[in-house]
Formats: sequence, C-alpha cells, structure tokens
Amino acid sequence: MSNITGKVALVTGASSGIGAASAVKLAAAGAKVGLAARRSEKLERIKCEISAAGGEALVIEMDVVDPTSVEAGVQKLIDVFGSIDIVVNNAGLMPLSDVDQLKTDEWHRMVDVNIKGLLNTTAAVLPQMIKQHSGHIFNMSSIAGRKVFKGLSVYCATKHAVTAFSDGLRMEVGQKHNIRVTCIQPGAVATELYDHITDPGYRQQMDDLAKQMTFLEAGDIGDTIVFAAAAPAHVNVAELFVLPVEQGW
Repeated sequence: MSNITGKVALVTGASSGIGAASAVKLAAAGAKVGLAARRSEKLERIKCEISAAGGEALVIEMDVVDPTSVEAGVQKLIDVFGSIDIVVNNAGLMPLSDVDQLKTDEWHRMVDVNIKGLLNTTAAVLPQMIKQHSGHIFNMSSIAGRKVFKGLSVYCATKHAVTAFSDGLRMEVGQKHNIRVTCIQPGAVATELYDHITDPGYRQQMDDLAKQMTFLEAGDIGDTIVFAAAAPAHVNVAELFVLPVEQGW
C-alpha cells in the first residue's frame, strides 16, 4: 500500500457524519485535511480533535452549491498546503417523500447539493490535479445509486447521476491526467442524513429499520476511503459497495 502521509485532502460535508469521520481517518493516516462545510463552528471542533491527535487540518467555510464559494475554498487550501491530492465529494442531502407529495423545494435542493455541488467541487479541483498530473477523487454515491427505493425517487436519481458521472470522469481523466476516481456506494449508515426527512411516516420507517439491523458507522466509510487512497499508484479502486452484514437488499 502507498503512504498518504503529507498528502492534502479536501472533504466536503465535513461537519458531521461520513464527512467528519473521513476527515479524521485521513488525518490519522497522515494527510493534511481541508474541512469544508457551511457550519464552521462544527468544523472547528473537528479540527481540534484532529490537532489533539497530532494531525493537521484547515477549516474552510464553503457552500458547495455556490461555485464562487467552492473556488475560494479550494484556493485557500492550495495557498495553505500547496496542493490538493485527494478530494472527498461527500456533501449531500436525503429527505424522503413520495413524489405525489410535491415537495419540490426538497427535490431542487437535492439536485443542487448532491449533483451540482459535486460538479462544482470537481471543477474547482481539477485544474490543480491536472497541473500536478496526479490526484484522487472520491464521489459519494449510495446503494441508491444502484437500486431505486420507494420514497427516494429523486434522491436515487441524484445518486444514479453521481455513479454515472464517476464512471465517465474516470474514463476521461484517469489515463490522460493520472487522476484516480473512486465511487463509494454505502448502504445504511448511522449519520445525520436522516434528520433531513420531513415526512413523519418515512422518518418512522428509518427508525424501525435501525432496530432491525446494525447500521454501518461513519468511520467504516472513512476506513474504506483510506484503503482506496492508500492503494499502490497503479491501482484504481473504481467502486466500493459497502453494506451492513444484515442488509441484504
């Protein structure tokens, strides 16, 4: 396995859940981590955790929906640490509801964050990675990027888009620019993602599901990211489909 000590990583949605855990895991493996999210006060606490463990982190207040905010955040990371070697496109939302409830604000917000936010961040980091002729982009898809679930029509559509974009991106920048692309596809993970559910019935459904199986922890996904990032330079771990043992669907 390769050593990622000294590599510079940018993690979006780093204020909680998979993003926060991935940032901590990357820092523990020796990477310098840019913590990007809108909630800077939460990022400061994660930075303190990383620093206390002997790691390095930079707080970047960033809204992935705003290209100007993303570009400024990426430039800040480059100015401080000198490069960007790893990007974890993790920011995302998952409100559940049936389409006929017409929660269109939630639909558009998911498209803005889950798809456009990922595209904004990818566009901002690619010039530096192309210049370096190296880099590794992690895109956070889901089991919902493979299979459609009731109540998740729009969310599944966004995650199918992430999976498709990841495949295309790998084809276009892998050999040409020496940039690896990994699509992470988790099953049920215990995170704040379920807090976005405004439909009481689906919120109860998720609570019931959590009683039926042991969900993955956010750190489990962080471990998979470190594993793929540390693979030998000639190896691209293209996809990682990670499920709880008890999740058979």
